[in-house]
Amino acid sequence: MRKNFLLLHRYAGLGMTLFLIIEGLTGSLLAFYPELVRLANPHWYTDRLPDTWLNAGTLANRIESDDARLQITQVELVGWDGATDAWVEPRTDPSTGATYKLDFNRLILDPSTGTVLDRIDSGSLGEHWSNIMGFVYDIHYSLALGMNGMWILGLTALIWTLDCFVGFYLTFPVRSTSPPRAAPSPAGSGVKRWWARWKQAWKIRWKAHRFKMNFDLHRAGGLWLWGMLLVFAWSSVEMNLWDTVYTWATRAVFDYRPPWNALQPLSAPVEHPLLGWIQAQAIGEQLMAEQATQHGFSVKREIALRYDPELGVYTYQVESNREIDDRPRRYTTQVSFDGNSGGLKLLLLPMGQHTGNTVSNWLYALHMANVFGLPYRIFVCALGLIIIMLAVTGIYIWWKKFRSRRISAARRLAAAR
Repeated sequence: MRKNFLLLHRYAGLGMTLFLIIEGLTGSLLAFYPELVRLANPHWYTDRLPDTWLNAGTLANRIESDDARLQITQVELVGWDGATDAWVEPRTDPSTGATYKLDFNRLILDPSTGTVLDRIDSGSLGEHWSNIMGFVYDIHYSLALGMNGMWILGLTALIWTLDCFVGFYLTFPVRSTSPPRAAPSPAGSGVKRWWARWKQAWKIRWKAHRFKMNFDLHRAGGLWLWGMLLVFAWSSVEMNLWDTVYTWATRAVFDYRPPWNALQPLSAPVEHPLLGWIQAQAIGEQLMAEQATQHGFSVKREIALRYDPELGVYTYQVESNREIDDRPRRYTTQVSFDGNSGGLKLLLLPMGQHTGNTVSNWLYALHMANVFGLPYRIFVCALGLIIIMLAVTGIYIWWKKFRSRRISAARRLAAAR
Protein backbone atom coordinates (compact mmCIF):
# COMPACT_ATOMS: atom_id res chain seq x y z
CA MET A 1 0.00 0.00 0.00
CA ARG A 2 2.81 2.39 0.85
CA LYS A 3 4.43 1.79 -2.53
CA ASN A 4 1.16 2.60 -4.30
CA PHE A 5 0.68 5.76 -2.24
CA LEU A 6 4.26 6.77 -3.03
CA LEU A 7 3.53 6.46 -6.76
CA LEU A 8 0.34 8.50 -6.34
CA HIS A 9 2.19 11.23 -4.46
CA ARG A 10 5.00 11.27 -7.01
CA TYR A 11 2.84 11.63 -10.12
CA ALA A 12 0.27 13.88 -8.50
CA GLY A 13 3.12 16.18 -7.46
CA LEU A 14 4.66 16.13 -10.91
CA GLY A 15 1.30 16.97 -12.47
CA MET A 16 0.64 19.84 -10.06
CA THR A 17 4.10 21.39 -9.97
CA LEU A 18 3.65 24.10 -12.59
CA PHE A 19 0.24 25.12 -11.28
CA LEU A 20 1.41 25.22 -7.66
CA ILE A 21 4.34 27.44 -8.60
CA ILE A 22 2.03 29.83 -10.48
CA GLU A 23 -0.53 29.84 -7.66
CA GLY A 24 2.10 30.22 -4.95
CA LEU A 25 3.76 33.18 -6.64
CA THR A 26 0.55 35.03 -7.52
CA GLY A 27 -1.00 34.17 -4.15
CA SER A 28 1.94 35.75 -2.31
CA LEU A 29 1.28 39.00 -4.16
CA LEU A 30 -2.49 38.83 -3.66
CA ALA A 31 -2.08 38.64 0.11
CA PHE A 32 -1.40 42.40 -0.18
CA TYR A 33 -3.76 43.03 -3.09
CA PRO A 34 -5.46 46.20 -1.75
CA GLU A 35 -2.18 47.77 -0.70
CA LEU A 36 -0.52 47.05 -4.06
CA VAL A 37 -3.51 48.32 -6.03
CA ARG A 38 -3.52 51.54 -4.02
CA LEU A 39 0.23 51.91 -4.61
CA ALA A 40 -0.21 51.48 -8.38
CA ASN A 41 -3.34 53.65 -8.66
CA PRO A 42 -3.40 56.42 -6.05
CA HIS A 43 -5.82 58.44 -8.23
CA TRP A 44 -8.56 55.85 -7.58
CA TYR A 45 -8.90 56.95 -3.97
CA THR A 46 -10.37 60.22 -2.72
CA ASP A 47 -10.09 61.88 0.66
CA ARG A 48 -13.83 62.61 0.90
CA LEU A 49 -15.46 61.46 4.10
CA PRO A 50 -17.97 58.56 3.93
CA ASP A 51 -20.70 60.95 5.14
CA THR A 52 -20.53 62.67 1.73
CA TRP A 53 -20.74 59.46 -0.33
CA LEU A 54 -23.72 58.79 -2.56
CA ASN A 55 -25.46 55.47 -2.09
CA ALA A 56 -24.97 52.61 -4.57
CA GLY A 57 -28.39 53.02 -6.22
CA THR A 58 -27.85 56.72 -6.89
CA LEU A 59 -24.41 56.06 -8.38
CA ALA A 60 -25.79 53.30 -10.64
CA ASN A 61 -28.67 55.46 -11.82
CA ARG A 62 -26.37 58.40 -12.53
CA ILE A 63 -23.92 56.31 -14.57
CA GLU A 64 -26.63 54.70 -16.69
CA SER A 65 -28.23 58.11 -17.30
CA ASP A 66 -24.90 59.58 -18.43
CA ASP A 67 -24.01 56.75 -20.84
CA ALA A 68 -26.79 54.88 -22.68
CA ARG A 69 -24.31 52.21 -23.83
CA LEU A 70 -23.88 50.86 -20.32
CA GLN A 71 -25.90 48.53 -18.17
CA ILE A 72 -24.79 48.41 -14.54
CA THR A 73 -24.59 44.99 -12.92
CA GLN A 74 -23.06 46.03 -9.59
CA VAL A 75 -21.89 49.08 -7.70
CA GLU A 76 -19.46 48.58 -4.81
CA LEU A 77 -18.97 51.48 -2.45
CA VAL A 78 -16.11 49.59 -0.84
CA GLY A 79 -14.64 46.97 -3.17
CA TRP A 80 -11.98 44.38 -2.51
CA ASP A 81 -9.24 46.91 -3.23
CA GLY A 82 -10.96 49.65 -1.24
CA ALA A 83 -12.02 51.66 -4.30
CA THR A 84 -15.59 52.55 -5.29
CA ASP A 85 -16.43 50.88 -8.58
CA ALA A 86 -19.20 49.87 -10.95
CA TRP A 87 -19.24 46.71 -13.05
CA VAL A 88 -20.84 47.25 -16.44
CA GLU A 89 -22.02 45.35 -19.50
CA PRO A 90 -22.81 46.74 -22.98
CA ARG A 91 -26.42 47.38 -23.96
CA THR A 92 -27.95 46.74 -27.37
CA ASP A 93 -27.98 49.62 -29.84
CA PRO A 94 -31.69 50.14 -30.64
CA SER A 95 -30.91 51.63 -34.06
CA THR A 96 -28.83 48.67 -35.29
CA GLY A 97 -29.77 45.80 -32.99
CA ALA A 98 -26.07 45.15 -32.36
CA THR A 99 -24.36 45.16 -28.97
CA TYR A 100 -22.31 48.23 -28.20
CA LYS A 101 -18.56 47.62 -28.13
CA LEU A 102 -16.80 48.56 -24.91
CA ASP A 103 -13.11 48.30 -24.10
CA PHE A 104 -13.78 48.23 -20.35
CA ASN A 105 -16.02 46.39 -17.91
CA ARG A 106 -15.25 48.28 -14.69
CA LEU A 107 -15.53 51.95 -13.80
CA ILE A 108 -13.66 53.48 -10.86
CA LEU A 109 -15.84 56.18 -9.30
CA ASP A 110 -15.59 59.14 -6.99
CA PRO A 111 -18.12 58.04 -4.34
CA SER A 112 -19.17 61.60 -3.53
CA THR A 113 -19.93 62.80 -7.07
CA GLY A 114 -20.14 59.73 -9.29
CA THR A 115 -17.34 61.09 -11.49
CA VAL A 116 -15.58 58.35 -13.44
CA LEU A 117 -11.94 58.29 -12.34
CA ASP A 118 -10.81 55.40 -14.53
CA ARG A 119 -12.08 52.81 -17.00
CA ILE A 120 -10.43 49.40 -16.98
CA ASP A 121 -10.86 45.96 -18.48
CA SER A 122 -10.66 43.57 -15.54
CA GLY A 123 -8.04 40.89 -16.11
CA SER A 124 -6.24 42.92 -18.78
CA LEU A 125 -2.95 44.69 -18.17
CA GLY A 126 -4.10 47.94 -19.75
CA GLU A 127 -2.01 50.50 -21.55
CA HIS A 128 -0.06 51.70 -18.53
CA TRP A 129 -0.02 48.55 -16.39
CA SER A 130 -2.54 50.22 -14.09
CA ASN A 131 -4.40 46.93 -13.73
CA ILE A 132 -1.36 44.74 -13.10
CA MET A 133 -2.84 43.36 -9.87
CA GLY A 134 -6.13 42.63 -11.62
CA PHE A 135 -4.17 40.62 -14.18
CA VAL A 136 -2.33 38.78 -11.39
CA TYR A 137 -5.68 37.96 -9.78
CA ASP A 138 -7.05 36.66 -13.10
CA ILE A 139 -4.04 34.36 -13.47
CA HIS A 140 -4.41 33.14 -9.89
CA TYR A 141 -8.15 32.55 -10.24
CA SER A 142 -8.37 31.09 -13.74
CA LEU A 143 -4.91 31.18 -15.38
CA ALA A 144 -6.41 34.03 -17.47
CA LEU A 145 -8.26 31.31 -19.43
CA GLY A 146 -11.80 31.89 -18.22
CA MET A 147 -13.92 28.86 -17.33
CA ASN A 148 -11.39 26.46 -18.84
CA GLY A 149 -8.72 27.76 -16.48
CA MET A 150 -11.09 27.51 -13.53
CA TRP A 151 -11.75 23.84 -14.30
CA ILE A 152 -8.03 23.15 -14.65
CA LEU A 153 -7.25 24.78 -11.31
CA GLY A 154 -10.29 23.19 -9.70
CA LEU A 155 -9.20 19.68 -10.65
CA THR A 156 -5.65 20.54 -9.55
CA ALA A 157 -7.00 21.71 -6.19
CA LEU A 158 -9.00 18.50 -5.79
CA ILE A 159 -5.89 16.39 -6.47
CA TRP A 160 -3.93 18.61 -4.08
CA THR A 161 -6.52 18.07 -1.35
CA LEU A 162 -6.34 14.28 -1.68
CA ASP A 163 -2.56 14.40 -1.96
CA CYS A 164 -2.36 16.25 1.37
CA PHE A 165 -3.59 13.06 3.07
CA VAL A 166 -1.34 10.82 0.97
CA GLY A 167 1.71 12.94 1.75
CA PHE A 168 0.87 12.98 5.45
CA TYR A 169 0.64 9.17 5.47
CA LEU A 170 4.01 8.86 3.72
CA THR A 171 5.75 10.71 6.56
CA PHE A 172 4.93 7.86 8.95
CA PRO A 173 7.85 5.55 9.78
CA VAL A 174 8.14 2.44 7.63
CA ARG A 175 6.96 -0.60 9.57
CA SER A 176 9.78 -3.01 10.28
CA THR A 177 9.40 -6.43 8.62
CA SER A 178 12.16 -8.14 10.61
CA PRO A 179 11.13 -10.54 13.43
CA PRO A 180 11.51 -9.29 17.03
CA ARG A 181 14.74 -10.28 18.73
CA ALA A 182 13.23 -10.50 22.21
CA ALA A 183 9.89 -10.74 23.95
CA PRO A 184 7.31 -8.14 22.89
CA SER A 185 7.48 -4.87 24.77
CA PRO A 186 4.49 -3.27 26.49
CA ALA A 187 2.14 -1.33 24.20
CA GLY A 188 3.24 2.03 25.59
CA SER A 189 6.89 1.50 24.71
CA GLY A 190 5.90 0.57 21.15
CA VAL A 191 4.06 3.86 20.77
CA LYS A 192 7.05 5.73 22.18
CA ARG A 193 9.40 4.05 19.69
CA TRP A 194 7.04 4.86 16.83
CA TRP A 195 6.83 8.49 17.91
CA ALA A 196 10.61 8.68 18.31
CA ARG A 197 11.01 7.51 14.71
CA TRP A 198 8.24 9.78 13.35
CA LYS A 199 9.69 12.77 15.22
CA GLN A 200 12.65 12.68 12.84
CA ALA A 201 10.29 13.55 9.98
CA TRP A 202 9.65 16.94 11.60
CA LYS A 203 13.32 17.91 11.62
CA ILE A 204 15.52 19.51 8.95
CA ARG A 205 19.17 18.51 8.72
CA TRP A 206 20.56 21.82 7.54
CA LYS A 207 24.17 20.61 7.39
CA ALA A 208 23.39 17.33 5.63
CA HIS A 209 24.05 16.48 1.98
CA ARG A 210 22.05 18.52 -0.56
CA PHE A 211 19.65 15.67 -1.32
CA LYS A 212 18.94 14.96 2.36
CA MET A 213 18.41 18.64 3.10
CA ASN A 214 15.95 19.00 0.19
CA PHE A 215 14.18 15.83 1.30
CA ASP A 216 13.85 17.21 4.84
CA LEU A 217 12.61 20.56 3.59
CA HIS A 218 9.96 18.81 1.51
CA ARG A 219 8.83 16.43 4.25
CA ALA A 220 9.14 18.63 7.33
CA GLY A 221 7.81 21.71 5.53
CA GLY A 222 4.72 19.79 4.51
CA LEU A 223 4.24 18.42 8.03
CA TRP A 224 4.59 21.68 9.94
CA LEU A 225 2.19 23.49 7.61
CA TRP A 226 -0.04 20.54 6.79
CA GLY A 227 -3.20 22.03 8.29
CA MET A 228 -2.92 25.30 6.37
CA LEU A 229 -1.96 23.53 3.14
CA LEU A 230 -5.16 21.49 3.46
CA VAL A 231 -7.17 24.66 4.12
CA PHE A 232 -5.79 26.33 1.00
CA ALA A 233 -6.22 23.22 -1.13
CA TRP A 234 -9.85 22.66 -0.12
CA SER A 235 -10.73 26.37 -0.29
CA SER A 236 -9.34 26.33 -3.84
CA VAL A 237 -11.85 23.58 -4.60
CA GLU A 238 -14.52 25.85 -3.10
CA MET A 239 -13.59 28.70 -5.44
CA ASN A 240 -13.21 26.72 -8.66
CA LEU A 241 -15.55 23.73 -8.28
CA TRP A 242 -18.03 25.65 -6.15
CA ASP A 243 -21.24 24.32 -7.71
CA THR A 244 -20.13 20.70 -8.04
CA VAL A 245 -17.67 18.86 -5.81
CA TYR A 246 -17.52 21.47 -3.05
CA THR A 247 -21.28 21.92 -2.75
CA TRP A 248 -21.90 18.15 -2.79
CA ALA A 249 -19.28 17.47 -0.12
CA THR A 250 -20.33 20.36 2.14
CA ARG A 251 -24.03 19.52 1.94
CA ALA A 252 -23.24 15.94 2.91
CA VAL A 253 -21.86 17.18 6.25
CA PHE A 254 -23.38 20.61 7.00
CA ASP A 255 -26.48 22.73 6.52
CA TYR A 256 -25.26 24.63 3.47
CA ARG A 257 -27.28 27.15 1.45
CA PRO A 258 -25.13 28.87 -1.18
CA PRO A 259 -26.85 31.72 -3.08
CA TRP A 260 -26.34 30.03 -6.46
CA ASN A 261 -28.51 27.12 -5.29
CA ALA A 262 -30.93 29.07 -3.11
CA LEU A 263 -32.09 31.25 -6.04
CA GLN A 264 -33.14 29.50 -9.22
CA PRO A 265 -32.56 31.04 -12.69
CA LEU A 266 -35.63 32.25 -14.58
CA SER A 267 -36.78 30.77 -17.87
CA ALA A 268 -35.69 34.02 -19.58
CA PRO A 269 -33.44 36.82 -18.27
CA VAL A 270 -35.14 40.01 -17.08
CA GLU A 271 -32.98 42.77 -18.53
CA HIS A 272 -35.26 45.64 -17.48
CA PRO A 273 -36.90 45.03 -14.09
CA LEU A 274 -39.81 47.18 -12.97
CA LEU A 275 -37.76 48.48 -10.07
CA GLY A 276 -35.05 50.97 -11.00
CA TRP A 277 -31.83 51.49 -9.08
CA ILE A 278 -33.24 54.26 -6.85
CA GLN A 279 -36.27 52.14 -5.89
CA ALA A 280 -34.09 49.06 -5.39
CA GLN A 281 -31.82 51.04 -3.05
CA ALA A 282 -34.75 52.09 -0.88
CA ILE A 283 -36.23 48.57 -0.76
CA GLY A 284 -32.82 47.06 0.02
CA GLU A 285 -32.32 49.43 2.95
CA GLN A 286 -35.83 48.73 4.26
CA LEU A 287 -35.50 44.94 4.00
CA MET A 288 -32.06 45.00 5.62
CA ALA A 289 -33.36 47.07 8.54
CA GLU A 290 -36.27 44.65 9.02
CA GLN A 291 -33.99 41.60 8.93
CA ALA A 292 -31.52 43.23 11.33
CA THR A 293 -34.32 43.72 13.86
CA GLN A 294 -35.70 40.23 13.32
CA HIS A 295 -32.35 38.37 13.51
CA GLY A 296 -30.56 40.59 16.01
CA PHE A 297 -27.64 42.02 14.03
CA SER A 298 -26.55 45.61 13.46
CA VAL A 299 -25.61 47.29 10.17
CA LYS A 300 -22.32 49.21 10.10
CA ARG A 301 -22.16 50.49 6.52
CA GLU A 302 -23.38 49.87 3.00
CA ILE A 303 -21.13 47.81 0.74
CA ALA A 304 -22.80 47.11 -2.61
CA LEU A 305 -25.95 46.80 -4.70
CA ARG A 306 -26.13 44.50 -7.70
CA TYR A 307 -28.68 43.13 -10.17
CA ASP A 308 -28.67 39.67 -11.75
CA PRO A 309 -30.88 39.43 -14.88
CA GLU A 310 -30.63 35.62 -14.92
CA LEU A 311 -32.27 35.46 -11.48
CA GLY A 312 -34.31 38.65 -11.78
CA VAL A 313 -33.19 39.80 -8.31
CA TYR A 314 -31.37 42.68 -6.71
CA THR A 315 -28.88 41.94 -3.91
CA TYR A 316 -28.12 44.58 -1.31
CA GLN A 317 -24.94 44.05 0.74
CA VAL A 318 -23.83 45.68 3.97
CA GLU A 319 -21.14 45.22 6.57
CA SER A 320 -22.67 44.03 9.84
CA ASN A 321 -21.50 42.73 13.21
CA ARG A 322 -21.80 39.19 11.79
CA GLU A 323 -18.83 39.61 9.44
CA ILE A 324 -15.86 37.25 9.36
CA ASP A 325 -13.65 39.26 7.01
CA ASP A 326 -11.82 42.30 8.29
CA ARG A 327 -12.03 43.83 4.80
CA PRO A 328 -15.14 43.77 2.57
CA ARG A 329 -14.98 40.92 0.08
CA ARG A 330 -17.51 38.65 -1.56
CA TYR A 331 -19.31 37.26 1.47
CA THR A 332 -20.99 40.02 3.44
CA THR A 333 -24.43 40.35 5.00
CA GLN A 334 -26.92 40.48 2.13
CA VAL A 335 -30.59 40.44 1.19
CA SER A 336 -31.87 39.43 -2.24
CA PHE A 337 -35.28 40.60 -3.47
CA ASP A 338 -37.41 40.37 -6.60
CA GLY A 339 -36.56 42.97 -9.24
CA ASN A 340 -40.23 43.50 -10.12
CA SER A 341 -42.14 43.16 -6.86
CA GLY A 342 -39.44 43.90 -4.28
CA GLY A 343 -40.38 40.80 -2.30
CA LEU A 344 -37.67 39.28 -0.12
CA LYS A 345 -36.08 36.19 -1.65
CA LEU A 346 -33.12 35.44 0.57
CA LEU A 347 -31.16 36.61 3.59
CA LEU A 348 -27.57 35.40 4.00
CA LEU A 349 -25.41 36.13 7.01
CA PRO A 350 -21.64 35.45 6.98
CA MET A 351 -21.86 33.38 10.15
CA GLY A 352 -24.36 32.10 12.67
CA GLN A 353 -27.11 31.27 10.16
CA HIS A 354 -26.18 28.09 8.26
CA THR A 355 -23.26 25.99 9.52
CA GLY A 356 -22.06 25.16 6.01
CA ASN A 357 -22.10 28.82 5.02
CA THR A 358 -20.13 29.78 8.12
CA VAL A 359 -17.48 27.13 7.40
CA SER A 360 -17.31 28.13 3.73
CA ASN A 361 -16.98 31.81 4.56
CA TRP A 362 -14.15 31.06 7.00
CA LEU A 363 -12.36 29.02 4.33
CA TYR A 364 -12.75 31.86 1.86
CA ALA A 365 -11.55 34.48 4.36
CA LEU A 366 -8.52 32.40 5.33
CA HIS A 367 -7.61 31.81 1.68
CA MET A 368 -7.95 35.50 0.82
CA ALA A 369 -5.84 36.64 3.82
CA ASN A 370 -8.79 38.65 5.00
CA VAL A 371 -8.73 37.87 8.72
CA PHE A 372 -6.39 38.44 11.69
CA GLY A 373 -4.88 41.61 10.21
CA LEU A 374 -1.34 42.22 8.99
CA PRO A 375 0.37 39.25 10.73
CA TYR A 376 -1.82 36.75 8.91
CA ARG A 377 -1.31 38.49 5.55
CA ILE A 378 2.45 38.20 6.05
CA PHE A 379 1.97 34.52 6.87
CA VAL A 380 -0.09 33.92 3.70
CA CYS A 381 2.52 35.73 1.61
CA ALA A 382 5.24 33.49 3.09
CA LEU A 383 3.05 30.39 2.64
CA GLY A 384 2.84 31.05 -1.09
CA LEU A 385 6.63 31.00 -1.28
CA ILE A 386 6.77 27.84 0.85
CA ILE A 387 4.35 26.14 -1.56
CA ILE A 388 6.80 26.97 -4.36
CA MET A 389 9.60 25.51 -2.23
CA LEU A 390 7.65 22.29 -1.69
CA ALA A 391 7.02 21.99 -5.43
CA VAL A 392 10.65 22.66 -6.36
CA THR A 393 12.10 20.28 -3.73
CA GLY A 394 9.63 17.63 -4.85
CA ILE A 395 10.87 17.93 -8.42
CA TYR A 396 14.48 17.81 -7.22
CA ILE A 397 13.86 14.64 -5.18
CA TRP A 398 12.10 12.98 -8.11
CA TRP A 399 14.89 13.93 -10.53
CA LYS A 400 17.66 12.64 -8.28
CA LYS A 401 15.86 9.31 -7.71
CA PHE A 402 14.99 9.01 -11.40
CA ARG A 403 18.60 9.67 -12.37
CA SER A 404 19.82 7.18 -9.76
CA ARG A 405 17.44 4.49 -11.08
CA ARG A 406 18.65 5.06 -14.64
CA ILE A 407 22.30 4.76 -13.59
CA SER A 408 21.56 1.57 -11.62
CA ALA A 409 19.66 0.10 -14.57
CA ALA A 410 22.54 0.92 -16.92
CA ARG A 411 25.03 -0.74 -14.60
CA ARG A 412 22.88 -3.88 -14.32
CA LEU A 413 22.57 -4.00 -18.07
CA ALA A 414 26.34 -3.61 -18.53
CA ALA A 415 27.01 -6.37 -16.00
CA ALA A 416 24.57 -8.69 -17.76
CA ARG A 417 26.27 -8.07 -21.07
